Amino acid sequence: MARTPAPDTRDRILATASRLFYEHGVRAVGMNQVIAEAGTGKNLLYTHFPAKADLVAAYLKRARDLRAAQGRRAREAAADDPRAQVLAVVEEVAAFTARPAFRGCAFRNYLAEFPDDADLGDGDRPTPAAVARDVLAEGHRRLAGLVAALGVADPERLTEELWLLIDGLYLQAAYRDRLDAAVAAETAVDLARRLVDERTS
Repeated sequence: MARTPAPDTRDRILATASRLFYEHGVRAVGMNQVIAEAGTGKNLLYTHFPAKADLVAAYLKRARDLRAAQGRRAREAAADDPRAQVLAVVEEVAAFTARPAFRGCAFRNYLAEFPDDADLGDGDRPTPAAVARDVLAEGHRRLAGLVAALGVADPERLTEELWLLIDGLYLQAAYRDRLDAAVAAETAVDLARRLVDERTS
């Protein structure tokens, strides 16, 4: 008689795969490693995730949901002040990238691993690259909406300047040591504040 999977099996597999993909990269982690570390059988893993592409897409969606919740809390703490909300976005990214366990942005990392879109997808479901691009595009749109609420003369330009700061935070924190990354994070927040204040004064 086949065993009934434990209710948390899918979550356990996904949590294990997410840790491995984030720490080592998607290309370097095979399904057998996920099976071994999750302590689950091969058939069980493939019941929940028929292909590696499905597991990678689920990992990116999980990362999206975690980051979205963190960003939402930061914006909510800024209440209804448009300036504070814009700065909260940069401040939250700066704090996130200064953490000791930070190894880069999951979405940017994935797209760097597969720059030519030579992905794992089979065409029937959204590919991991599509998930990653959608997450980054949504982040940019959200920032643009917050900047628009400031009523500045050139919101597109300010959005791009702030987005470049955010990209820079993710990039530099992936290779700098913790002390340097913390200093860079403070610098980025100060620069964001200056950019916003120059446009709104």
